[in-house]
Amino acid sequence: MKENVLDVLLYLFENFFSEEPDAGRDRDSQQSALLNAGFAVTEIRKAFDWLDGLSRMRLGAELLRPLGGAPVRVYAPEELLRLDAECRGFLMFLEGNGILDAAQRELVLDRVMALDLDELDLDDLKWVVLMVLFNQPGQEAAYAWMESHMFAEPGEVLN
Repeated sequence: MKENVLDVLLYLFENFFSEEPDAGRDRDSQQSALLNAGFAVTEIRKAFDWLDGLSRMRLGAELLRPLGGAPVRVYAPEELLRLDAECRGFLMFLEGNGILDAAQRELVLDRVMALDLDELDLDDLKWVVLMVLFNQPGQEAAYAWMESHMFAEPGEVLN
């Protein structure tokens, strides 16, 4: 199989986290399920490291909250290589519409860069945003909006 870390994360999210937040928290059983599904040990380890990083970043997210208006985000060259204009525009859209705040945007960017992929498409970015929002206490409405946006039919208008 030719999976990457994002494939492992999506499998975990769809099979363990998305329905019941407290279900499937046993890492050993998750790892066994991933091995049985055919994922490589290396990619599984990277996925759990990614999730650990998300937990650590969540604890420090409050320190990133701006005191004043919305800050302007200047992307680093590595970020520009990983995220095309469509992805960056989508992040601006989410922030402008109150789905993400500046701290959450930084958390999304940190987790995108931690994926160690050459490039992400918009669908991959949406999954990262969904996983970050899922992991943020008090973000149920933003998570629900993002989830409905991801699974909306093409051309459907979302409010």
